[in-house]
Amino acid sequence: MLIAVILTLAVGTYAFRLSGVVLRDRLTLPDRVHRLLPMAAAALLAALAVTAALTEAGAFAGFARPTGVLVGAALAWRRAPFIAVVVAAAGTAALLRLLGIP
Repeated sequence: MLIAVILTLAVGTYAFRLSGVVLRDRLTLPDRVHRLLPMAAAALLAALAVTAALTEAGAFAGFARPTGVLVGAALAWRRAPFIAVVVAAAGTAALLRLLGIP
């Protein structure tokens, strides 16, 4: 049963992604929708990042993780190297948890 679910999800995901490639030239979107699509993708990614940073199992994740994400976002905004962004964000969250801040 589990294998059938995994295969069904794999086929569905592949078909969904393939439909974008196949239908790209066949669909004509209004200009307004065409202009809004990049912003919609950015908004969706931002919403996913915020949800992942602030919640854990449906509850507030604590202050350490969002603080680490903010440190990482600030360093990414300042165009720091990727490894520095990851290490600083993880280090900030770990240090705060070590200090007893959840």
